[in-house]
Amino acid sequence: MKADVHSLLVAGTTSDAGKSVLVAALCRWLARRGARVAPFKAQNMSNNSVVTASGGEIGRAQAVQAAASGVEPDVRFNPVLLKPGSDRSSQVVVLGRVDGTTTALSYRQRKAELLHTVTETLDGLRAEYDYVICEGAGSPAEINLREHDIANMGLARAAGLPVLVVGDIDRGGVFAQFFGTLALLDPADQALVSGFVVNKFRGERELLSPGLERLRQLTGRRVHGVLPWDEELWLDAEDSLSYVADGVVGRPAPPWGSQWLRVAVPRLPRISNATDVEALAAEPGVSVRFVTEPSRLTDTDLVVLPGSKSTVADLEWLRETGLAEAVLAHAASGRPVVGICGGYQMLAGRIVDHVESAGGEVSGLGLLDFDVEFAAEKTLGNPVGTALEHPVTGYEIHHGRVRRRGDVPALVRSGQDEPEGALQGSVAGTHWHGLFENDEFRREFLRWAAGRAGREGFRCSPDTSFAELRAGQLDALGDMVERHLDTVALLRLLDEGVPRGLPRLSTHPVCAETPRSGS
Repeated sequence: MKADVHSLLVAGTTSDAGKSVLVAALCRWLARRGARVAPFKAQNMSNNSVVTASGGEIGRAQAVQAAASGVEPDVRFNPVLLKPGSDRSSQVVVLGRVDGTTTALSYRQRKAELLHTVTETLDGLRAEYDYVICEGAGSPAEINLREHDIANMGLARAAGLPVLVVGDIDRGGVFAQFFGTLALLDPADQALVSGFVVNKFRGERELLSPGLERLRQLTGRRVHGVLPWDEELWLDAEDSLSYVADGVVGRPAPPWGSQWLRVAVPRLPRISNATDVEALAAEPGVSVRFVTEPSRLTDTDLVVLPGSKSTVADLEWLRETGLAEAVLAHAASGRPVVGICGGYQMLAGRIVDHVESAGGEVSGLGLLDFDVEFAAEKTLGNPVGTALEHPVTGYEIHHGRVRRRGDVPALVRSGQDEPEGALQGSVAGTHWHGLFENDEFRREFLRWAAGRAGREGFRCSPDTSFAELRAGQLDALGDMVERHLDTVALLRLLDEGVPRGLPRLSTHPVCAETPRSGS
């Protein structure tokens, strides 16, 4: 492994502590300074993914971090991607390509081989870029997983990376999380932990000062900054559970017309690419909500069935919860339903799956007149075409293949004039992710949906640009680094590595006084 520095690892006290956001923010800050910077996540477990220009698959968070860095997504930014298909097994994607499936126990046997892949890939990036900002996975204090770790302290040890630990103060207990994370690590791991960052703070910064100073005294390590809570930073959530309470997506802006358009998205157990609906939520007057029970569909205007890593299993969940019946009733009333990827497959008459779920042949919802059959080889691509008479781009990640049975009108025509997806009455669907990020198509689609739902008072904003909204949020992250973090100290970590003389915390148990009889 290369011994030079110019890299650091952002670890978190918990999942969703802010690792992905902080890495994106650091990448944006460095890129705006003129540096050539790349993100890196050795191992990601997520069903939110994208397809790179080379046709490989990586975690969506790394694609967003690449955008923050001003570079194109690259399979090297996320060499190992685990895509859970159930509670016990995951598909393994190595350098962008499917490389079998694994369970939690069997995966341990592969980690020595994958550690070599990870370190070799990081070596290549460090030789090519000025800085590489690495993201950990989960928490480095998951001591049950430390022996075979390739994403947190295992990577930091192999690469000699200084480690910043970020904690979400909005959850409470952040000082205990910082101290406990450090104390649970063995001495060699502790030696790499170089400081802390507080995330999502609400209130006066001065109120934290006594705690920050006490933490420094206890650990010998500084807090390199306190990032404020910003409710406007909501795009590109790592998973659907990251959205605010009650499942609301984004910060709905008032409508241009006299009526709102209400969108319900079933939160499937194995939901994938949940961020597809964020572009809808970016439009004024469009209220998007994730739902888990059928009563939420009774007064909604548009139902979006999202992607799924296990179409057959999630379709069964829809039926068990009563959501499937509610979707059918919604469509029967003439109100619009759209399916994306796995959600599109659920709309079929028949699904044959011996690959993803091994569920065999099952009945779909029957809202579109075609069958779906799963193939062993995954379809990956970045297609272009037209939809509703507007140029569109998107990306495909799926095993299912549509076998057309009737004369189903296409939603999209690819660049080769091949039909893709369907638009039949009030029901639409597509395998393409990212379709709603095309501004003109999105507006045309919303006008179609509002008409089908009887929302004559709904009006589309004429100038919402999703790309500009995303770029603005990335710039806001870069601003937060400049305003709220010690950038001089961060550059020193990147250029000089782990500070010398960091103290070790003792993890020896303290013997409690034996209670007296009768106490």
